[in-house]
Amino acid sequence: MKMFASERQDRIIELLKVQRRITIKELAGEMNVSEATLRTDLNKMEKQGLLTRTHGGAILNTAEENETSFIVRSKKNTKQKIKIAEKALELIYEKQSILLDASSTALELARYIKTLPIRITAVTTGIHTALELNQNPDITVILLGGVATKGSSSIEGVLGLDILNHINIDMMFTSANGFSSENGLTDFNIYEVQLKKEIVSRADKVVALIDSSKIEKKSSAVFAPVEEIDTLITDILLPQDLNQKMKLQNIEVLISD
Repeated sequence: MKMFASERQDRIIELLKVQRRITIKELAGEMNVSEATLRTDLNKMEKQGLLTRTHGGAILNTAEENETSFIVRSKKNTKQKIKIAEKALELIYEKQSILLDASSTALELARYIKTLPIRITAVTTGIHTALELNQNPDITVILLGGVATKGSSSIEGVLGLDILNHINIDMMFTSANGFSSENGLTDFNIYEVQLKKEIVSRADKVVALIDSSKIEKKSSAVFAPVEEIDTLITDILLPQDLNQKMKLQNIEVLISD
């Protein structure tokens, strides 16, 4: 089965996290695609700060370099993410208990929330998100415990999930590497996916914050199938056929513009 470029790149990152370094020949055998195609993938990923090219392959960046890669990723489609965050803000009300994941779009939402004169409880798996929210003294901020993900600002693993047994999550705001009408929300980090699955199952409502570059794209693993998504916020009008699918799946679609 032919893999899309985004799927190949997700798989490359997965392999690098395990092996730390990989050759183009190994990747070609793994994915059954040409070495020329893989060179193009690796060059693009290096420009995004996700890896470092070597002669004949690539290595995973150091923690410091990966932190830069998070900054790079957070700056992609920034205008769209800001508009989506502004729209999501309309769903937040006094004394609500919300959960924000560690995505860059949720971080933009946190930057808006911290300016509100509002008393809420905010649970998050994002280290930067927690720091933003904690600047508002009226917001009770809970950072879920776990392992700090290398090259990101997120917590992975289910070590801190017990605290959610004592908190009712009214609404979860989450983004993903991809969203499709067939698979729902998908991501490539299997450890983050494991945690997100658990949180999704505990939230009363799930709001997907998805910019248009991720629509009808899919990554390695599903953490929220379509039947568990209540609202989709994006930055463009969806094609008519996709919009109809959303209606059939009882997903409310909100457009930021």
